[in-house]
Amino acid sequence: MTQQRSAKWASVILLLLMIIPAITAVFPLAALTLASFKPSTELMRYGLNISPQFKLWSLNNYEYLFTDGSIYFHWFKNSIIISFFSTVLALIFSSMVGYSLAMYRFRGQNIVLFLVLLIMMIPFEILMLPLFRMMIELKAVNTYTGVILPMMIHPLAIFFFRQFALGLPGDLMDSARIDGCTEYGIFFRIMLPLMKPAYGAMGILLALFSWNNFLWPLVVLRSKEMLTLPIGLAGLLSPYGNNYDVLIAGSVLTVVPIIIVFIFAQKYFISSLTAGAVKG
Repeated sequence: MTQQRSAKWASVILLLLMIIPAITAVFPLAALTLASFKPSTELMRYGLNISPQFKLWSLNNYEYLFTDGSIYFHWFKNSIIISFFSTVLALIFSSMVGYSLAMYRFRGQNIVLFLVLLIMMIPFEILMLPLFRMMIELKAVNTYTGVILPMMIHPLAIFFFRQFALGLPGDLMDSARIDGCTEYGIFFRIMLPLMKPAYGAMGILLALFSWNNFLWPLVVLRSKEMLTLPIGLAGLLSPYGNNYDVLIAGSVLTVVPIIIVFIFAQKYFISSLTAGAVKG
């Protein structure tokens, strides 16, 4: 009986420990969502809060966001395109590099790994100037290519996939070679399904990084129609006036794609934990 009570109290304490961080994480999003339906005067008077105040609710902020020349949709479209291709290409190429560093032995392998770790430790601000010079030479300034190209190979993703690939069974590669499978076939047909959990986890991180990326698109993109959501929404705040009501409404819609990606990738991650398991 005493053990059952102890287990019950332990469950209650564990539940409380999980609820408190959950509320802390949800509170800013809830306050932001409620504020998007209120006039900016209420925001300036009371700040962000979770008081519903339904009598003050209106869709004016969203109507203004959608009817003001539809520039917001241009920003949204740019962010979707850049984030999608940056994430997909980074997953493909980074996983191939990380896989090769883990599963093959070649001259200079340790040097390549050292360079990957070195780039991880160098702040992006140091690499930004030579990268921008490269984009000028390639005539990729103010284009999607100029934003996506430097993000196609991500050092953190390379290291992550390498560490994951070290735990893959190497005997499968030998068996596939005996059956006449090429090295690319081994990767895409055998190893890639086993790496689905890694793709799910890293896909969330890369999508979040690309979606929230502010500095590099700010440097490369020039025209107002080519801006991404973080840059475009930041432009609503200026010394000449702050459009907080539209900024908050736009920020609420900006969170939606990330939530969708997280929910999808989380489900995919969990369902893929047992995919391609080796039966003994």
